[in-house]
Amino acid sequence: MVKKLKKIDLWIVIPYILLLGIGIVMVYSASFYNTLMAGGKTDQYLIKQAVFAGVGLFLCYFCFILKAKFFRKRVAIKYALLFTILSLASLPILGKIFPSLRVNGAVAWIPMGPFGNYQPLELAKLVLILYLAFVLTSKQERLLSYQNWKEVGFEVLPPILVVGMIVFLLLIQPDFGGAIVISLITWVLLGASTIPGKYIVRLSTALAAFLGLVIFMILKLAPSIITSHYQYKRILAMQHPFKWEQQAGAQLVNSFYAISNGGIFGVGLGNGIQKRGYLPEPHTDFILAVISEELGLVGDVVVLGLLAIIIFRIILIGIRAKKNYNALVCYGVATMLLTQVILNVGGLLSLIPLTGVTLPFISYGGSSMLILSIALGIVLNLDATTKFERTG
Repeated sequence: MVKKLKKIDLWIVIPYILLLGIGIVMVYSASFYNTLMAGGKTDQYLIKQAVFAGVGLFLCYFCFILKAKFFRKRVAIKYALLFTILSLASLPILGKIFPSLRVNGAVAWIPMGPFGNYQPLELAKLVLILYLAFVLTSKQERLLSYQNWKEVGFEVLPPILVVGMIVFLLLIQPDFGGAIVISLITWVLLGASTIPGKYIVRLSTALAAFLGLVIFMILKLAPSIITSHYQYKRILAMQHPFKWEQQAGAQLVNSFYAISNGGIFGVGLGNGIQKRGYLPEPHTDFILAVISEELGLVGDVVVLGLLAIIIFRIILIGIRAKKNYNALVCYGVATMLLTQVILNVGGLLSLIPLTGVTLPFISYGGSSMLILSIALGIVLNLDATTKFERTG
């Protein structure tokens, strides 16, 4: 165990721990005022986030010390995937039985009593990475030797159907942000597998054309079934946030004010104005706006820089990996992190519609924190095991 610890990648561990600390502080700063006004304890989110961070750190270490072959067990992956799909399928049912669970028309959490809420999407991301890495690795020799689309399609159809089922269950919630993350993870892992590049290009072109057509129809035709939905209003708010300031654009406009107020060095930790009843849920989706206002551009650079170090380090580990399975897991985890950062930051800057995707390790939330910590633990485990096998 001591020998394995010596092989741990500090370029991931140190930024990870720093982000946990920053997240705890900023969650408290972003939440205390609204909690006080609501008559609650000002430190309730601070305590919960600290507990999430502590448990996440433990799970990261636990996954690091396990034998690496555990994450390739067919039975474990199969049951984890089944549990994930059943959890996602239960969300619409829960929404019908308990309408109060709906937030902005979507049901994304399963109440777990004193343990808080469980978000199946977060588990789905990690389980899908392990599943696709396992399946594509087990088929790698056959995929490499095939010379026509029919043979390749026969091999990749089962995992594609599984992904399609998960994306469908996310879309009917509806959770477009989650569907985007899952789709991009799948696309990257397929592209990094041994499937011949020409087939990946054809598939990507077809999917891009289909997506472009759907977006065009939404923006131009705007049928009433879509225009009445809050997701469509978010698209309009992205295009003209100040025009929709009194409706769907309120979040973006107040985010802009927070960023503008902060400038380069910020107004000081705890001194932000927009978190005081203007920004909705400032401790979750819009926590980067709070960081912008209180710590300025410098704070943003530090947070995003630490995330960038982790992401690029994981990619580098994937590139250096000797085993294709290890590489695919690393690319999947890096894609998961990078996509969430892009969706969160892009939404705040009105570059893309708001999706409700949180900022990794910073935003308040247990499901995201724990799953991302487990994902880092797995990456660190695979990397350390490879180093130990190589050098002893």
